[in-house]
Amino acid sequence: MGGALLAALGSACAQAQGASIYTCVDRNGNRLTADRLIADCLDREQRELGPSGIVRRQIGPSLSDQERAAQETQRRQEAEARTRALDERRREHGLIARYPNKAAHDVERAAAIQVLDNVTATAEEHIAELKQQRQALDAEMDSYRKNPDKAPVALRRKIAENAEGMTEQLRFVAGQEQEKRRVHQRFDAELVQLRRLWNAQPTAQGASSAEVAR
Repeated sequence: MGGALLAALGSACAQAQGASIYTCVDRNGNRLTADRLIADCLDREQRELGPSGIVRRQIGPSLSDQERAAQETQRRQEAEARTRALDERRREHGLIARYPNKAAHDVERAAAIQVLDNVTATAEEHIAELKQQRQALDAEMDSYRKNPDKAPVALRRKIAENAEGMTEQLRFVAGQEQEKRRVHQRFDAELVQLRRLWNAQPTAQGASSAEVAR
């Protein structure tokens, strides 16, 4: 509808005597002028001026409610896209400031993995202790090998608690291994992006940046 109305008005203007100037104030408060209807002001009033500056007529909004809603949606989506692009540029600047070269990135990767390794080592020490406890409990249980039902309740409870603790620790260690894989995947993904950013840096920074990006 907006396009048809614009074409009709343009045709009418072409038939009018003398050149016309169109002026309006857009949604951002900017005054615009043109020799034809202004697309950015189709949703608001425009003025047609004659060569002498006298207002020939006032042209109301050229869009229907549905068209204005669609235009507003498009503008909002474009604004959101600009915001996302700006946020991404800021994130990239922060990333390259944090990791100016591959060595810096490798150091932080190693530190993150070391934290997980330390936690895993503690769990493995606990597993070793549980194994020793289980050996002692099994030795005590040997006395009741012919008739396990006669084993003291306290002994059987300790064996059950030991088995439960072992299962829990093994599950924890497995979880740490999964977390290590996730950390490596995150750093690998960052490295792909960083290589692109390093290579995009001005060549004035020298060959060292290109070297670490390889």
